Amino acid sequence: MASQKNNSPVLNRQQKLISALENTNLAGIALNPGPSLTYLTGMHFHLSERPIVAVFAPNSTPLLVLPELESAKTVDLPYDLKTFTYGEDPNTWPGAFEQAAKSVGFIDGQIGVEALSMRVLELHYLEAVLPEINFVAVEEIIGQLRMYKDAEEIAAMRKAVSIAEKAMQATIPQIRIGMSERDLAAELTSQLFKHKSDPTLPFPPIVSGGPNSANPHAFPSDRQLTSGDLLVIDWGASFGGYFSDMTRTFGVGEVNEEFAKIHQLVQDANAAARAAVSPGTTCSDVDKAARAVIEVAGYGEYFFHRTGHGLGMEVHEAPYIRADNLRPLEPGMTFTIEPGIYLPDRGGVRIEDNMLVTEDGTESFTGLPRELVIVG
Repeated sequence: MASQKNNSPVLNRQQKLISALENTNLAGIALNPGPSLTYLTGMHFHLSERPIVAVFAPNSTPLLVLPELESAKTVDLPYDLKTFTYGEDPNTWPGAFEQAAKSVGFIDGQIGVEALSMRVLELHYLEAVLPEINFVAVEEIIGQLRMYKDAEEIAAMRKAVSIAEKAMQATIPQIRIGMSERDLAAELTSQLFKHKSDPTLPFPPIVSGGPNSANPHAFPSDRQLTSGDLLVIDWGASFGGYFSDMTRTFGVGEVNEEFAKIHQLVQDANAAARAAVSPGTTCSDVDKAARAVIEVAGYGEYFFHRTGHGLGMEVHEAPYIRADNLRPLEPGMTFTIEPGIYLPDRGGVRIEDNMLVTEDGTESFTGLPRELVIVG
């Protein structure tokens, strides 16, 4: 067991977190169910009416408050963990938190929480048993750890991309003029599961044709695909808790000259941004490389979102590829490159790839053709 513990990726992550905490004024970090809790424990919990909280602190064994019905997940873990369980009667739940508070070893100071994830439910229980503690938002600390993917995480992301690409390749022959966006999204979703995506997709596929494709986050409607449409499909798969997130734009039948032009511009912008990625290049540099191609051609006002976002256990995480982000890219970072042009009430184009910064450059996980493919 000692060897298993020493080689555990989860234990290594916990140790890196503790090292980071030692350089702050935080007494610890408290997490409820979500990607960061899974990242640091290897366990998956759903948010429900039953509170679950883990606390990590220097010079202390991690502790976990959880319902008895989840306790089997804590057996034979490759690291030490103190657990405090409770039954179905809500009147007994405060007792588990009180026992955990006595064990944690501090009574004042600050504990960090993820402001985007910590629910009022869990926070109220913590505040009740640690009344002298101030709870503060600290997204950055865990975000810094999760931003650098290890070999196991990278392998999972490659698999998630492969699943998504195979699902799309199986879906393309099914696309027909007259097919609704909703029916196409259903077919793609089915293909994702047929090709072994995990049950939790990163997001429901975005399928938008014609004027709807000018809305970057359109929801599939009953609108039928029409000859001359641009068709944007944004989709992803999940494997081992890690996501892919890809976009390709198709022509439904023959598209007009301007649609073909903006597709080529977005394709060129995507290529310029991918070429700009290397260790030491800033997120801003990559965004500017994509944006310059589109602005020079006179379509700058129609590219109104960032060029990309980090990708991993969440579909949006650090680093963010935008013009004001001067963070240098470093090996192990994974993110999207997804420039777009959106002509209001007419049509839009987006081409999105999933990238990894390597020691000497970059790798694109995604390999599907970026050229304008005609369907229907």
